[in-house]
Amino acid sequence: MKTSEIIYKGELRTTATHLKSGQLIITDAPIDNNGKGEAFSPTDILATSLGCCMLTVMGIVAKRHHLDLDGTKVEILKVMAENPRRVAEIHVDMHFKNDFAQKDKSLMEHTALTCPVSKSLHPDIKQKIRFHY
Repeated sequence: MKTSEIIYKGELRTTATHLKSGQLIITDAPIDNNGKGEAFSPTDILATSLGCCMLTVMGIVAKRHHLDLDGTKVEILKVMAENPRRVAEIHVDMHFKNDFAQKDKSLMEHTALTCPVSKSLHPDIKQKIRFHY
């Protein structure tokens, strides 16, 4: 089954539909690239996907090890480069609501750093990850 369907709505806006659930994502071009910036840009989604993936796989491991990850917050900063225009860096600040034993911190950090999105990004995209306990 296909994953999604994307329709160009005009004025640099798209709607993407997740075909299994029907959930929608709207994208706009960013203000610094001729857009309105009224929604996530495609590069915002790329950067945000890294944090979402990290939390998701950490959630899987946390559940398996009976660790409470609820309330953990991730902040993303996307840094663009020119010539060619591309994502150059993604800064991830992960703020844990709960503290963990050192072995569990190591487990969570390793899990985050090896998430599928992290491993799928081109090596030229610098991933700057910080964990705050």
